[in-house]
Amino acid sequence: MYYDCIVVGSGHAGSCAALSAVEHGCKKVLLVDKCPQEWVGGNGYFTAGAHRIVHGGLKDLLPLVRNVSPDMAEKIDMEPYTAEQFRDDILRLGNGRPDPGMVDAVVGNSQEAVGWLSSKVDVPFILSFHRQAYEVDGRQKFWGGLVLSVEDGGKGLIAAHQRALGNTGVEVWFNSSLVRLLASNNSIEGAIIQKDGELIELSTRAVVLAAGGFEANPEMREKYLGSGWQKAKVRGTPYNTGDCLLIAREIGAKLTGDWEGCHSTAWDAQAPDSAGARDLTNQYTKSGYPLGVMVNVKGQRFVDEGEDYRNYTYAKFGRAILLQPEGIAFQVWDSKVLSSLRKEEYGDGVTEKIFSDTLEDLAERLAERGLQDKDRFIQTIQDFNDAVRSHEEEYPGQKADPSVKDGLSTESSKLSVQPPKSNWALSLDRSPFMAVKVTCGITFTFGGLAIDPQTAEVVSEATGRAIEGLFCTGEMVGGLFYSNYPGGSGLTSGAVFGRKAGYGAAKRGGHVQ
Repeated sequence: MYYDCIVVGSGHAGSCAALSAVEHGCKKVLLVDKCPQEWVGGNGYFTAGAHRIVHGGLKDLLPLVRNVSPDMAEKIDMEPYTAEQFRDDILRLGNGRPDPGMVDAVVGNSQEAVGWLSSKVDVPFILSFHRQAYEVDGRQKFWGGLVLSVEDGGKGLIAAHQRALGNTGVEVWFNSSLVRLLASNNSIEGAIIQKDGELIELSTRAVVLAAGGFEANPEMREKYLGSGWQKAKVRGTPYNTGDCLLIAREIGAKLTGDWEGCHSTAWDAQAPDSAGARDLTNQYTKSGYPLGVMVNVKGQRFVDEGEDYRNYTYAKFGRAILLQPEGIAFQVWDSKVLSSLRKEEYGDGVTEKIFSDTLEDLAERLAERGLQDKDRFIQTIQDFNDAVRSHEEEYPGQKADPSVKDGLSTESSKLSVQPPKSNWALSLDRSPFMAVKVTCGITFTFGGLAIDPQTAEVVSEATGRAIEGLFCTGEMVGGLFYSNYPGGSGLTSGAVFGRKAGYGAAKRGGHVQ
């Protein structure tokens, strides 16, 4: 049986590749996924749908989005996000290690890729008021360079892909695993798929690997990420177990990137262990820490909650939590900011919220949930409050503003705490107090396959040249993210390299002149 292109993985990146292959002339495209149909969508289903792109401000985005009326547009403050800023953000958060060619490919193609998703896939984009803007003086102020999301988040994104795949006639097999790639003379000739327990040999000139990383494989997490990572909770699909990385390696694919790094975030401690929940999906994220503090079971703070905008820190703070005693922490706020916490993450029925009218009573309640040192917890909050007030006395003109790095900190000439809180430092002194118990949720791993950033072709370890007909996109790609990443970059990368892979598959089959 012959197919012009076989795509492995039904998530956002794989769907982009399949749709791009059809767009550029492939007649017979097969998409396979080892998951059952009810788990369609890979990790993309569990996202908030955020896409980070280069844009010149609101005027560039209004044609893409569906949730802004003319009256609303008049009340929005949004700075342009330049290619230089996007590039610098990836390199800065990756400590200078990301491959410049990979970075340039994502940044340079980001706006076009989202335009394609809107026009060709009919993805329902919206401005992310609920995640990336605060109302300040009656205006919606966006922050952190990230402004685009999708209606109904990852669920809406994958639903759009499923409709488009159906409309273009892409054949889809579930319960179907890639077992082996067939190659000769550094060139793809076919693939062996296990479908419902039966081995099927297929001929093709192009395979696109889009099957995710190894985040759902406890043994590989322990091997590559380090001791203790078997305790991390899986945020998304349980089917991303690294199989295809090893299968590609069998035919000589080059591995690259940060194999000790991953996207991990503050995650509800009561969430399931080995897979995300398809009803709540991203709602288990607990990203309200910039408005409060995080303490470990010893009652001590351990990160600078105001180091940077949330979308530049949330992907690394999961690791910080995992490294704490027992691998858990408590997020704490007072009544001044409770109304600013996002309802989808902290709403009734979404998480266990622990309330109290005094810090002493809150410590007692947290002790029932794992806090080991009540006295240290109370002292930590008191020391924090003293440092905040000392800063306020020294800089009386500063104003709290969650939409900018407001400089409200715990640092002054008279007093400081370690670690500091560099922005949005408000004293916790107004009851009621609220706390939430969190742990580490792992999203995806950063190590993956080396690809040519211009074509998305997988590179051979032996020759340094492309393995003809083998492409890769999505979370299987290595060399782009190290240690940390700017929020919304993952989905954008999947679309950019997915489109390139689909085009390459069509060209390989002689459909593109």
